[in-house]
Amino acid sequence: MALSPVNDWIARANDDPVLRNLQQCREQLWINPERATFERVKQQLPLSYADIEDAAARLERFATYFSVAFPETAARGGIIESELVRVDRGAKLIAEFQHSDVPDNLLIKCDSHLPISGSIKARGGIYEVLLYAEQLALEHGLLNAGDDYSCFASEPFRQLFAQHSIAVGSTGNLGLSIGIISAQLGFRVTVHMSADAREWKKALLRSEGVNVVEHQSDYSVAVAQGRQEALNTPGCHFIDDEDSTSLFLGYSVAALRLKQQLAAQNIPVDAEHPLIVYLPCGVGGGPGGIAFGLKQLFGDAVHCFFAEPTHSPCMLLGMHSGLHNGISVQDIGLDNLTCADGLAVGRASAFIGKIMEPLLDGIYTLSDERMYALVTLLTDSEKLAVEPSATAGLPGFAWLMSADQETLQALGLTSTLHNATHIAWATGGNMVPVEEMAKYYALGAEALKQFK
Repeated sequence: MALSPVNDWIARANDDPVLRNLQQCREQLWINPERATFERVKQQLPLSYADIEDAAARLERFATYFSVAFPETAARGGIIESELVRVDRGAKLIAEFQHSDVPDNLLIKCDSHLPISGSIKARGGIYEVLLYAEQLALEHGLLNAGDDYSCFASEPFRQLFAQHSIAVGSTGNLGLSIGIISAQLGFRVTVHMSADAREWKKALLRSEGVNVVEHQSDYSVAVAQGRQEALNTPGCHFIDDEDSTSLFLGYSVAALRLKQQLAAQNIPVDAEHPLIVYLPCGVGGGPGGIAFGLKQLFGDAVHCFFAEPTHSPCMLLGMHSGLHNGISVQDIGLDNLTCADGLAVGRASAFIGKIMEPLLDGIYTLSDERMYALVTLLTDSEKLAVEPSATAGLPGFAWLMSADQETLQALGLTSTLHNATHIAWATGGNMVPVEEMAKYYALGAEALKQFK
């Protein structure tokens, strides 16, 4: 009897050290063997720089709406954006914790403090809802070219959107962003949430008038249930975190904004001054979209790494095996249980994994204990409070600074790593209740004792 593709790969990879490390929940750095020069692959990619520009222009059109509907965005003219913060003290503490040299340039991209929903999901999630709302308004004659988009806050638009619904499956942060913006626009919205989603996130959504459906299984089941409900509900738009081009492009706009911020801080990005970005990864949409945008802007001068929990390394498993969403972490004996609820995904997006095959430099894994410890270190050093999943990018520089010459040569960083700008992408945390954050901090303080 023939083996399934999953069992066949596991049998063939039985002596593979990467698989062995995954099964034993060991932290590791995986270098992507399929990466290629950007010039060689850019024409083969399913999306282009023009698509990113189109997404950015749409968000610009909605800026006047945000200034009205969400006054906290008015200071930036209705643009949803986060700070890029240099963390010299944090770099020293984290380097000491990681037993690494201190990087000269470590910055944090604070998507943890994005307005409206306090996470990276405020980019892609909100963007896809806006795209759908714009399409409906155009189809029903409520919107014309050149209109001021503050009109989306008016009653005729709310009456139109009340006739339509939106559904999504989420571990938490995507549900928050979509639930909040959809309810504000007037849509009926349902968020299917996995068992590992935080109670406070469910409560917050319900307080916004969102229908929250709880599932006793993981993220993949919540997504599947949400997709099925949308198919059975007339006038329902399902936002598919596993396979959405719109979400992906919404995330990619971050690259354009980051380029402006780097220029404003006089930080060069070129062959001699590489940009190295570390992105926490769940199903892959957020980090994938950002990495795609950065490669479009900076080509081979940017190096992108994903970071995953040791108990939920779905993208590493999918890309390393070549099976993408055809294999889950449960297939290799992992439980997919992690404190990093936003990263608690057992099966990666094939759409993202295949786009990342030639673009991504690598993926590393880290333990829950390390993420908790990093919460405490970041709070102590920078007074910056983030949730555990948002710390996953912080130790990335240490993997490279302790890498052997063969690894650095493969990445093209042998002679330029000392000139690099390292950016850890902080993905969520601003909406975490104070008492929850205090628990994270206390668990981090205990975890730090274990590392000493």
